[in-house]
Amino acid sequence: MSETTPQPVKQAFADETDEALEPDFKPLTAEQARQWRENNPLLSPWRIVGWQVVAGALVAALVWMLSGRAEVAWSAGYGALAVVVPAALMVRGLSRQAGVAGAALAGFFVWELVKVVLTVAMLLAAPKLVPGLSWLALLAGFVVAMKVYWVAMWLHPARRKSIVKI
Repeated sequence: MSETTPQPVKQAFADETDEALEPDFKPLTAEQARQWRENNPLLSPWRIVGWQVVAGALVAALVWMLSGRAEVAWSAGYGALAVVVPAALMVRGLSRQAGVAGAALAGFFVWELVKVVLTVAMLLAAPKLVPGLSWLALLAGFVVAMKVYWVAMWLHPARRKSIVKI
């Protein structure tokens, strides 16, 4: 019987890269970067907040037409406001920041925390602030306003261009 000795295993370090797995990276020229920015315009966060307001108002109006009760419509509107107000505060806070990437990332997390806390606070305050609160209508307004993010991304001009090309 012969004993086999295992081959020594080479220790891998984070700064070592496998050349075969790494794709070729070629930085863009100034002209290519300009062209890329033209073909991929930014989506304004204020536009998304504006569409959330519109969607919330439409849900409140629809709920009012279907139920015939103003307090139910107010519940749906308040649900949308529980999304819109914190989102607008976050956009305002982030738009005032400028600086290094690390600080921007930290600022994003801080404003996201503020947004979540304010949303929860508004939802907890709803029974005291909205007379005759309908939780179902509030939830409908809340969900529709939240889904505006996805609709805005889907309808973004850069996305539409890529869909047309396919």
